[in-house]
Amino acid sequence: EALLAQVAALLDEWSRPGLVRVANLSGIVVHTNLGRSALAESAVERVSAVARSYCNLEYDLEAGSRGSRETHVEALLARLTGAEAAFAVNNNAGAVLLLLMGLAAGREVLVSRGQLVEIGGSFRLPDIMRAGGVRLVEVGTTNRTRVDDYENAITDGTALLLRVHTSNYRILGFTEEVELHDLVELGHRRGLLVADDLGSGALNESDAYRGEPTVAAALRTGVDVVCFSGDKLLGGPQAGILVGRAEAVDRLRKHPVARALRLDKMTLAALEATLELYQDPERARREVPTLRYLSRTPAETAALAVALQAAVEGRCRDGLILEVEESVARAGGGSMPLVELPSHAVRIRFPGTPRSDEAVGVAELNTALRLAPLPVVGRIAEDSLRLDVIALDESEVEAVAESVAWAMERLLAGAPAVAPPTGAEAGGPPPTDR
Repeated sequence: EALLAQVAALLDEWSRPGLVRVANLSGIVVHTNLGRSALAESAVERVSAVARSYCNLEYDLEAGSRGSRETHVEALLARLTGAEAAFAVNNNAGAVLLLLMGLAAGREVLVSRGQLVEIGGSFRLPDIMRAGGVRLVEVGTTNRTRVDDYENAITDGTALLLRVHTSNYRILGFTEEVELHDLVELGHRRGLLVADDLGSGALNESDAYRGEPTVAAALRTGVDVVCFSGDKLLGGPQAGILVGRAEAVDRLRKHPVARALRLDKMTLAALEATLELYQDPERARREVPTLRYLSRTPAETAALAVALQAAVEGRCRDGLILEVEESVARAGGGSMPLVELPSHAVRIRFPGTPRSDEAVGVAELNTALRLAPLPVVGRIAEDSLRLDVIALDESEVEAVAESVAWAMERLLAGAPAVAPPTGAEAGGPPPTDR
């Protein structure tokens, strides 16, 4: 019997998909561990259409001959940003690597010491510069860098001046940094290319971005190339987007490594559909989930939290204390590190009975929620579980309440929190955003 039970458990585990939908109630909008941005419905529909059939990925329907996959998003990006040309690859790390290899291989790239960033997964700019075959030249100091620092470091071997937006941290206090337009003026005066890695990538002006530098503003300085992510503040699929002067972008497009980094049909479909929404800023705010969540007002999150509280109370009449409280959420995705987003959360506590150890009970509930049919990721603070609603879609309220009821039923019955065949084991502590 023990052997049969082990076999049954193993078969059950094998039947579960590894990648499943998760409800994000962590209070982090662009959660890097939870897939970053949710796609707009129009993007999901576009992906479904091209995934289930053939498509004109590299076929010109008018000419009846071979076409280019790049044309599907290049014109859109140019219109939205004001760039002469655009090119998209698989992520922004790939975009930075291609930029270095295509514009400065074997030569020097000047970067401020205060901009030598590390992002999630131990990705460090100096490491990728070495991988790209360029020589890193650090200029200035950690907290203060001036135009003269760049100019004094320029040699016959210099190919590129690189500005990196420190999107996941800020240096405060006694600081000084070079404005992009000043760096562009220096670079072009000395016959050098200038590039700007914006990282999280706010496409254009929006209150939701809380003053983040935008791609359009960077291009207006005359910078040669700007690169940024597609799945962070833009709210699209994972992609690295390069925009700028046609001559520089064409050099990157023709580099042999560009083929290794190119986008597939589903990513291109999602990116094109997302960019189309940005042609109408108000429509983008309504339909791009990331932009909608970042734009939510305290009144909107309060109403959503009350709705979630009521839905849970309707299914869990005993055993829990539920309260709606104010919360502070974050943008996540390595962006807007100092910005606190006002939000609301449903605070879940045990009343002390039937469980004597409230902290243990909350931790067990948190684990059970991660293993529910719809996994729910919240956060524990002060011996309470908090479900922050800033990134909760209105359509998910009832499903999240069902997951809470499922988790409570397992705990009160003393059953182990094991996911059903349609769920997925999360394992380990709740994810943390980088």
